Amino acid sequence: MGPVSRSFPAQPRMLRAVFFDVDFTLIYPGPTLQGQGYEHFCARRGVTVDPARFREAVARAAPVLDEVKAHNYDAQVFIDYTRAIIEQMGGEGPATEAAAKDIYDEWAECHHFFLYDDAEAVLRELAAAGLRIGLISNTQRPLEEFAAHFALDGLISASVSSAQFGFLKPHPSIFEAALAAIGVPAGDAVMVGDSVTHDIEGARQIGMHAVLLRRSGAGLSPLQRSLGAGYDDVPVIASLAELPALLLNHAGSD
Repeated sequence: MGPVSRSFPAQPRMLRAVFFDVDFTLIYPGPTLQGQGYEHFCARRGVTVDPARFREAVARAAPVLDEVKAHNYDAQVFIDYTRAIIEQMGGEGPATEAAAKDIYDEWAECHHFFLYDDAEAVLRELAAAGLRIGLISNTQRPLEEFAAHFALDGLISASVSSAQFGFLKPHPSIFEAALAAIGVPAGDAVMVGDSVTHDIEGARQIGMHAVLLRRSGAGLSPLQRSLGAGYDDVPVIASLAELPALLLNHAGSD
């Protein structure tokens, strides 16, 4: 099924719910899950890596996730991705698999992550305006623990993690499950995330609106053009702080 074209935000239906991706949309990993952390976990397994190569390694390993065709959740996919990062950082040998598994396990722990500065205030403003807030994440992290850890209790109406549900974004069923849990039809909801494939295309294929977040702020206009025909209704923002003005003119209550 191709994307459903909707003229958002110019002529949307009444918005009643906003769903957020979690990693790199609401939260980001601290040092434990960046270059020096990788070096630490690898050293425990006898693997030597160069932490200075971490950012480049992440970019080079990205195709491991992008090329996955099956949408059922499989932890090994993420372990393979982590091992690819380790190898791009110079790690070698069979122990890279064990080091990758150690790092994968740590991604489930909320205390390794930080909320972006703009996240909590925006969530509270949208909720106060009557919008229901949901989470849809390709993660093994229990999202109920996420809300409690970051003191967001009472703000999140529904959450669906791919590990618990069994399917990854952009599979339509994970979006449909989140909509059912929050009690809102697709046309009355918007998905906010940093991935065109997982968040934007995944949401639009079932008729949800979508907003693409690119926190770097670089090249937003070329990026919008690169989305291609049929994506004129996808706003691209550099901060969540831009969301309330974008959404609240179209928000409604039950």
